[in-house]
Amino acid sequence: MMMFAANSLFAMGMLAEGGSPLLQVVPFVLIFAIFYFIILLPSKKKQQKVQEFLDNLKVNDKVITTSGIFGQIMKLDDQSVQLQVADKINIKVSRAAIGGIQGQPPVVESPNP
Repeated sequence: MMMFAANSLFAMGMLAEGGSPLLQVVPFVLIFAIFYFIILLPSKKKQQKVQEFLDNLKVNDKVITTSGIFGQIMKLDDQSVQLQVADKINIKVSRAAIGGIQGQPPVVESPNP
C-alpha cells in the first residue's frame, strides 16, 4: 500500500512530452507546504506564547510547575526560579518548569500524559 502511494507521488512529477521540468518539484513543494502549515507554524506560535509567559513572571506570583508543585516565586534568575512551597521551605526549579499561574489554565502542558 505504501509503495503504491509513493509511486503515484513520483508519477505526479514525471515529465510528459512538452512538460516543464518545474512540474517535478511541485509534489515536494506541496508536501513541504502542508507539513509547514499543519505542524511547524502552530508549534512556533505556541513556543512564542510560552516564552512570553516565562518572560513576564515576577516575584510573588503564585505558580504551578509542570510536575504539579504549587509555590510562590521568591527569586528569579535567567534560568531558574526559587519557589516557596511551605513556610521556610524554598526550592529552586528551572524557569522552563513553570507551567502556569495558580487558578488559570496552564500555559505549558505537562510532559506526563
